[in-house]
Amino acid sequence: MLNFLKKNAALIWAKKHVRKAEEFKKNAEKNQENLLLSLVDTAKKTLFGREHDFESIKSVKDFQERVPVADYENLKPYIDRVKKGQSNILWTETPEYFAKTSGTTSGSKYIPISKEGMPFQIKGAQSALFHYIAKKNNADFVKGKMIFLQGSPELEENFGIKTGRLSGIVAHHIPNYLLKNRLPSLETNMMEDWEAKVDKIVEETEKENMTLISGIPPWLIMYFEKLIEKNGKKIKQIFPNLQLIVTGGVNYEPYRDKMEELLGGKVDIVQTFPASEGFFAFQDDYTQEGLLLLTNHGIFYEFIPLEEYGKPDARRLTLKEVELHKDYALILTTNSGLWSYSIGDVVRFINKNPHRILVSGRTKHFTSAFGEHVIAFEVEEAIKATLEKFPAQITEFHLAPQVNPTEGLPYHEWFIEFEKEPENLEAFKNDLDDQLRKRNTYYDDLISGNILQKLHVSKLKKNAFNEYAKSQGKLGGQNKTPRLANDRKIADLLEVYKL
Repeated sequence: MLNFLKKNAALIWAKKHVRKAEEFKKNAEKNQENLLLSLVDTAKKTLFGREHDFESIKSVKDFQERVPVADYENLKPYIDRVKKGQSNILWTETPEYFAKTSGTTSGSKYIPISKEGMPFQIKGAQSALFHYIAKKNNADFVKGKMIFLQGSPELEENFGIKTGRLSGIVAHHIPNYLLKNRLPSLETNMMEDWEAKVDKIVEETEKENMTLISGIPPWLIMYFEKLIEKNGKKIKQIFPNLQLIVTGGVNYEPYRDKMEELLGGKVDIVQTFPASEGFFAFQDDYTQEGLLLLTNHGIFYEFIPLEEYGKPDARRLTLKEVELHKDYALILTTNSGLWSYSIGDVVRFINKNPHRILVSGRTKHFTSAFGEHVIAFEVEEAIKATLEKFPAQITEFHLAPQVNPTEGLPYHEWFIEFEKEPENLEAFKNDLDDQLRKRNTYYDDLISGNILQKLHVSKLKKNAFNEYAKSQGKLGGQNKTPRLANDRKIADLLEVYKL
């Protein structure tokens, strides 16, 4: 009876939520400008606001003239003061949390999450589920167990600011009505050793009625493979009532075939776009690709054409100025005190009514040793097209330039871990090269002009990418190996895994 009530309540809430969401979809462009001016007005007395003359900002143009695009290093002096407990620096109060991430030249990043910003992290995830329930008219998953593959919820506290991984912070905000259904146990969730943690999660979940599973694709695959190895069955045989997988962090498409093979049956997929800086988008329509951009969640967006990114005169476009099917560096201003912040993601609009995006890459993850500027979206689309013609299964891959080969012209080297190799690897390689040439004219010119030779494929042994991640202390959590690089730092470390 309780499950019946939960299911029907979820259906009612979901349909009401989706009806209300139609308003922000229709008024997104105007609301974005109003949001920016509201954020500026709130923060005009802060140190950052005073230094950038927020008092005189009356328009988006005023804001862009006074506030330059910033990365973490630019904002770090302000964040360092906030970390010491000082208020009224970037935002009116000290943050409720710091989401701790890695990857900058100065070590860990501390991304502020204000008491105004935190609810939107939760609402983004809730909205994704509500849209799914309403569109499918199905909330059966609320009757079963749910698992969120995530980092440890253990938080440190300094000057009253709780600090930890975003997924660990979010774990403290799971609604009460879901807590009884949630796995794994707190003790298991606190484990830092990722391999041991996944083994324990398998032990705790394999006999349960799992209906919803959430995580980034590489770690879902690791979890599923361990379940299959232990039980000798596909995931849908182990969890016959598994209805929904919620995923984010990386583009799902390159993992789709592998996931479908492991699942062994129909499971709905909802893709999301969360980050420490905010919850930006989710899949709201399961009949088409693209993620709905959340324009009413405390974030003002700007978009820099990718070819102009990093240039002093780069244009900063608003939502109403973007064009379809072009790549833009994503710039954020948030209600947690990030101002014109370059998050490092590249997006591409595929619809403007409503505004739907694809995450097409990272500003720092590209290959352009020869001026070709190949991005993630191009290589992922190229390999997807090749796999349709030459069936195979790929666990993971990494692309790096080989500038100084022992013989012949330079080339792109693809390090690929195959779950199942194509029957004809040479034909696969040639088609992959052709597919990339179709998607990147600069690369095509380099091949045609005999500046580069065709790409090389280097096969890696099973579990190579997991072993590499483990060797770097980056196995599990939200860590993921970049698929493209403009140097051979990762490639040189992958050499030892070649077959």
